[in-house]
Amino acid sequence: MPNIDNIRKYKNIHMIGIGGVSMSGIAAILKNWGFNITGSDASYSESVQNLLDCGINVSIGHNLEDVANSDVVVYSAAIKKDDPEMLEAKRLNIKTIERADFLGELTRCYKDTICISGTHGKTTTTSMISLCFLEDKQDPSIQVGAFLKPINGNYLVGNSEHFIIEACEYVESFLKFSPKAQVILNIDNDHLDYFKTFDNIKNAFIKYVKLLPEDGILVINGDDSNCLDLTKYTNAKNVLSYGIKNKKANFFADNITFDNDGFPEFDVYFNNSFYLHIKLSIPGIHNVLNSLACISLCHEYNIKKESIKNALLKFTGAHRRFEFKGKIENKASVYDDYAHHPTEILATYKSLTNKKYNKSWVIFQPHTYSRTKNLLDDFANVLLNFDNIIILDVYAAREKNTYGITSKDLVEKIKNLGKDAKYIPDFNDCVSFVKSNVQKDDIVITLGAGTVTEIGPMLIN
Repeated sequence: MPNIDNIRKYKNIHMIGIGGVSMSGIAAILKNWGFNITGSDASYSESVQNLLDCGINVSIGHNLEDVANSDVVVYSAAIKKDDPEMLEAKRLNIKTIERADFLGELTRCYKDTICISGTHGKTTTTSMISLCFLEDKQDPSIQVGAFLKPINGNYLVGNSEHFIIEACEYVESFLKFSPKAQVILNIDNDHLDYFKTFDNIKNAFIKYVKLLPEDGILVINGDDSNCLDLTKYTNAKNVLSYGIKNKKANFFADNITFDNDGFPEFDVYFNNSFYLHIKLSIPGIHNVLNSLACISLCHEYNIKKESIKNALLKFTGAHRRFEFKGKIENKASVYDDYAHHPTEILATYKSLTNKKYNKSWVIFQPHTYSRTKNLLDDFANVLLNFDNIIILDVYAAREKNTYGITSKDLVEKIKNLGKDAKYIPDFNDCVSFVKSNVQKDDIVITLGAGTVTEIGPMLIN
């Protein structure tokens, strides 16, 4: 059992936004440790139902009585200071703690917190590592950023000292954690609404690797020069690199082939000696890199090769990561993907090229005005790869449009680059347009981190 002395003083914990991906996982762990947990959320969801099934009292809307009965209120970053429950906690002088700070406290309860970070690929790699530890009977606790079929949710409460979590760089929240091991997948230009410049992003990762103890483990992408630079700043003695292009990396993949589904198969070498042969059940060269990150970490933890091989073969992807949704009238296949950054869209497109199909269709919903404005040219250029392009309205998420940008600007940019693109803001119109024009053996992919995920089921029904 992890050591919970540092949080024992909070017997009754109320959580605002408890249905969120990370919040629901924290709630389940705390409940398992015997804390009295209550929570509220704006709307009912699958994760809220899971919490109710665990015996946690969740209110849809607000519950000021639960706030009054709590020793501490934990809130997610999306909750505003004028939220009625936040105001009630303030009025009653009840301590409030932001989710990332509280998760930091949880990481200090475990002797071995394993943090997976980087701009792209965190959820997939966290899922891979989690499944390898489970296959090897290591009984980890897990927090992952999407629904993962083998654990029937986005978290798992284990009884060992291993705590495997996604560590996001946004608002530098990963600096609140106390990791024993870090996997850093890549460092790219994102979240510029917060970071403003790429140098600020890189500096956040420099501060992050300094958190590792001397006996800690750092696993970095040897194909990413920004990751390689981080080795200068860490105290950790165990540093491992992995790559495809960089044959000097500790772990590298060779003899990569793809089957008709675009699933890769390859040999893994460790310090130039053959290590093991891997077959994946998810598409794309980027997932070869993600699996190498997983293998590198598992090697340091002495996870059996057989366990790694079996877990990676069984893994069919996390929710919304190139997820097959079904077919449109037996004609075209529909996939859904979370990609909302040009680098991620390119990786998704490359996964597509390894599959056999007629024409490709992309339905893209830009995510946040700041990202759309900062990366407009990159979005336009990467979307040119698809045969048919449909753009939905920008999904605002946490923002107001103070940037003077709309989806029409992206459509114009694509047209100026010599390719047609359609701006179809209404979901029903979008669905009927695709259904009327799609051909046999086409592939349709819905892309984005917002409500675009609703379109796949509409197309299939």
